[in-house]
Amino acid sequence: MSLAEQLEISMVFLVYMLLMMAVGVYYYRRTHNMSDYFLGNRKLGAWVTSMSAEASDMSGWMLMGVPGFAYVAGLNAGWIALGIIIGTWANWHFVAARLRIYTELANNSLTLPDFFENRFLVSSGKLRVIPAIFILIFFILYTSSGFVAAGRLFETIFCLPYEMAMLLGAGVVIFYTLVGGFLAVSRTDFIQGVMMFFAILVVPIGAAMMLGGFTETAALIYAEHASFFSPLTKADGSSVGFIEWISLMGWGIGYFGQPHILVRFMAIRHADELPQATRIAMAWVVISLSAAILVGMVGAVYLKVPLEGTAAETVFLAMAGELFPPIVAGLILAAVLAAIMSTSSAQLLVAASAFAQDIYRRSLRPAAKQSELVWVSRISVLCIAAAALYLGMRPDHFILDMVAYAWAGFGAAFGPALLMCLFWRRTTERGVIAGIVTGGLTVLFWKQIGFLGLYELVPGFLFALLAIYIVSKVDAKPSAEVTALFDRVGQR
Repeated sequence: MSLAEQLEISMVFLVYMLLMMAVGVYYYRRTHNMSDYFLGNRKLGAWVTSMSAEASDMSGWMLMGVPGFAYVAGLNAGWIALGIIIGTWANWHFVAARLRIYTELANNSLTLPDFFENRFLVSSGKLRVIPAIFILIFFILYTSSGFVAAGRLFETIFCLPYEMAMLLGAGVVIFYTLVGGFLAVSRTDFIQGVMMFFAILVVPIGAAMMLGGFTETAALIYAEHASFFSPLTKADGSSVGFIEWISLMGWGIGYFGQPHILVRFMAIRHADELPQATRIAMAWVVISLSAAILVGMVGAVYLKVPLEGTAAETVFLAMAGELFPPIVAGLILAAVLAAIMSTSSAQLLVAASAFAQDIYRRSLRPAAKQSELVWVSRISVLCIAAAALYLGMRPDHFILDMVAYAWAGFGAAFGPALLMCLFWRRTTERGVIAGIVTGGLTVLFWKQIGFLGLYELVPGFLFALLAIYIVSKVDAKPSAEVTALFDRVGQR
C-alpha cells in the first residue's frame, strides 16, 4: 500500500471515528437518569431497535470469522449461520414482546438481573448480585476479543505497533459509550449496522462481476473447490459428525441469554412495534450471513495468493483492498471497525449497568441518587474496559475462541433462566439461582475438559434447564402476587 493510499484510508477512518464521538457528545446532553443511560427511556423505534440489536450481535466475527470459515470449508460454514438465523428468529418471535412487557410491569426493570429480582418481587439481592458477577466475568472476556480484533485491524492498516493500535481502537468505543450511554450506542449501532450490511454485500458482488458474473463464478468455484457445495464435508475432506453438527447449530440457543441483545427488546417504544422490528432484523441477518459465506467462497477463487492458516480470516479485508479504490476500501474497512465497535460498546454498557445497578446500589449504596449511579456507571465503563484491555495485550489470543467462550457463558447462564421466567408460571427464585449458577459453572468447567468435543454451550444450557425445573418443583410454590404478575403479562 502506497503512502498516498494509506493517507486516504486514514482520513476515512478519522472522519468515521470523529462522527461516532460526536454522536456520543450529542446524547450526553440527553442523558439524565438511569433509564436514559441504560434503555434510552424506552423510546427506540422499530428500525433503531432491530438494527441496534443485530449490529451489537454481529461483531467482527461476521465480517472476518464467517468468511474465513467459508474460505476453507465452503457451505460447511452454513451450519453456524443456520443456527444463528434460527436462534435470532426464535428470540425475536418468542422472547422480545413478552420480555418488553414483563420488564415494564416488573417495576420498570432496567437490567437483566433487575428483571430476575423484580420477577419474583424479592429484595434479597441474590438475583441481582449472582447474575451480575457472571455478566462481569464473561463480558470482560467478550469485550477483550473486540479490542483484540480492533487492534489487529489498526495494526494492519496503519502499520502501528499492536498495543498502540488496540488502544486507539478501544479508545473510540470507550469514549462514546462513556459519554452518551444507551442512546449513543443505539444510534451508532444503527449507523454501523447499515455500514456492515452494504459492505458485506458489495464485496462478493463486486468480485463476482470481476470474474464474469454469478454463473461463471459459481462454475469456477465448483471446478476448483467442488467440496464447497457439500455442507456435510469439512475442510479436510472428512464428514461432519453428529457431535460437530450439534456444536455448530448449538450457537443458536445462545441467543436467549445474551444481555446486550435482550436489552434492545426492553428498550423499544411499544411492544406492538416488535413485528416490524422482527422483519427488519431477520432480513438483515439472513442477507448478511449469506453474503458473509459468499465472501469466503468467492474469495477462494478471486484472490490469486492463497491465504494460509489464520490469515483466512482476512479474506474480506484482502478482497476489499484489491477490488476498490482507497476511499471506497477505507469505507468498507471502516465497516469492519463498525462491527467491532458496535458489539464492544453494547457489552461495555451492559457490564457497567450490572455493576452500578446490581452490585453498587444493592450492596454498597442503596440510597444512591440517579445522577450518582450514572457517574458510577461511567466509571465502571472505564474499569471494565481497562480489564478487557489488559487481557487483550497479548496478540496471540484467538478472537473466535474468546467469543465462543463468552457466548456460551451467557447463553447457558441466562438463556434457560430467562425462558423459564417468561414462560413457566411455576418457576421459583431458588430455581433461577440454581439454573444461573449451574449453567455458568458448567461452561467454565466443560471448556477446560472439552469432553466429547461438544461445544460447552449445549451441556451448559441443558443442565441449567434441568436445575431450574428440579429445584422449582421441590421448592414452595410462588406467591399469589408473583403468579398474578405473570398472568398480567399474558393478558397484555
